[in-house]
Amino acid sequence: GVNAGSVDARFLGPKGEITPEGLVRAALWEVELLEREGFRDIVVSIKAHDVALTVEANRLLAKEGDWPIHLGITEPGPELEGIVRSAVGIGILLHEGIGDTLRVSLPGDPVREVEVAWEILKALGLRKRGPSFVVCPTCGRTGIDIPGIAAEVKRRLSDLTVPISIAVMGCPVNGLGEAERADFAILGGKGFGTLYAHGKVVRAKVPEEKLVEELVKLVLEEVGGG
Repeated sequence: GVNAGSVDARFLGPKGEITPEGLVRAALWEVELLEREGFRDIVVSIKAHDVALTVEANRLLAKEGDWPIHLGITEPGPELEGIVRSAVGIGILLHEGIGDTLRVSLPGDPVREVEVAWEILKALGLRKRGPSFVVCPTCGRTGIDIPGIAAEVKRRLSDLTVPISIAVMGCPVNGLGEAERADFAILGGKGFGTLYAHGKVVRAKVPEEKLVEELVKLVLEEVGGG
């Protein structure tokens, strides 16, 4: 593996700069050493803090051979910045069909790295596990606590592994279509909401304070604790 923070000076540009081409040359040099000694079971990795640099280097690497490629953005920053940089860089490459394994590098609890990695794979449709949420950003038409309701539903269903979609929407303008497409949904009104299951209304005018409980009950009645 090649990390931009420790790349050998032989592979730097004429002004000492790190380039995608130089990172690839460094990786190929390491591959050549291994193959010369008879090693063929190789996974290659090129990582940098810079997202564009990492993406371009891995694009070039993918053209050089058919070794499995391990993806990641190294030292991406504190949690929010690290999540965004990792999702953008890893997501671009996976969407282009590049990459076989990955790691999201974040400071702190490594469990968080796994959670973010799963969400990247789910967002691209490469893995299906547990609930996926469609949540409106709220606006002046919203009459219920969308952020609070969505967060509590997510918490209450965090142990589910069955792949389902859940929409929590604040009004009928965009919410109706999302509610009808989701497996389960809340469509908000002024202080109440309508519950949907597979595009059909199942309970109307549920008071806001009961929406979480009723939606969770509806989901668990169908999928259980799976």
